[in-house]
Amino acid sequence: MPDTLVHMEPLLDRLGRPLETLRVSITDRCNFRCVYCMPKEVYGRDHVFLERKELLSLEEIARVVGLFAQLGVRTVRITGGEPLVRRNVEYLVELLREIPDLELALTTNGALLPQKAEALARAGLDRVTVSLDSVDDATFRALNDVDFPVDRVLEGIDAAAAAGLRVKVNAVVKRGANDDGLVALAEHFRGTGRLDDVVSADEIVAKIDAVWPLEPLPLARPDETARKWRYRDGLGEIGVIASVTKPFCGGCSRARLSAEGRLHTCLFATAGHDLRAPLRLGASDEELADLLRGIWGRREDRYSELRSAETAALPRVEMSYIGG
Repeated sequence: MPDTLVHMEPLLDRLGRPLETLRVSITDRCNFRCVYCMPKEVYGRDHVFLERKELLSLEEIARVVGLFAQLGVRTVRITGGEPLVRRNVEYLVELLREIPDLELALTTNGALLPQKAEALARAGLDRVTVSLDSVDDATFRALNDVDFPVDRVLEGIDAAAAAGLRVKVNAVVKRGANDDGLVALAEHFRGTGRLDDVVSADEIVAKIDAVWPLEPLPLARPDETARKWRYRDGLGEIGVIASVTKPFCGGCSRARLSAEGRLHTCLFATAGHDLRAPLRLGASDEELADLLRGIWGRREDRYSELRSAETAALPRVEMSYIGG
């Protein structure tokens, strides 16, 4: 853990946005082949994934996160690929738990959660987000494209809640693939406060509101990605993330660290900044902190707000690579 730096004033980018949240990808591998994320025709048997030596070690990740924490980060989300396929992920949570004043979250497809939930909670994880695109078994198997049953993921969600973790469920809703199951998904988690959806906000809200009337909730924080609605009968709430139709660039306080140590300052960035090289060449904590200050201080990303035919044509890093 970094111990040569004192806590400093929060970093601000060129648009006055602070650095508060860090998403850390710990692997580019996944045990699903979801058709919208890692389709088999791209990520097949011949696909070359990162070698172990290319990945940041768990200790290197903890060191970088410690520096980010001293520069203002308060929430760290562990992602992938699928983070639970990385060996000793519980040990990483233990290392991060030693960093003061951090909220620790993890995003997973839930396949390995029945076996991992208790150990993750013991290690100090605060909350988990489970990606679940349908509660219909046939639809879910078709979407994950590895014939994985939905009941196993639901078992993982229950195991996480039983272990004391706060649980949310994310769904990517694709027209013609699983949008007809949206109400069934909402019904399954209604009253649990667990469901977030990822797609066009207005249509999702309208479909659910037609069955169970909703009312909008105010934003709790300016950088919240989900717009939230509450069931009028008091049985919980839903959140909708729609970066395309309702971009949230103006309040974005997130940075993303890829599994091999490249720092991305926007989800739609075309490239990242290499942190692995200075880490392994012996850079001091102060030198690394100066590097992070410079990267964030030059940041002026507003991809979703500036989206156009020109930006759409730019190359982008795959979400499976930086964990969304």
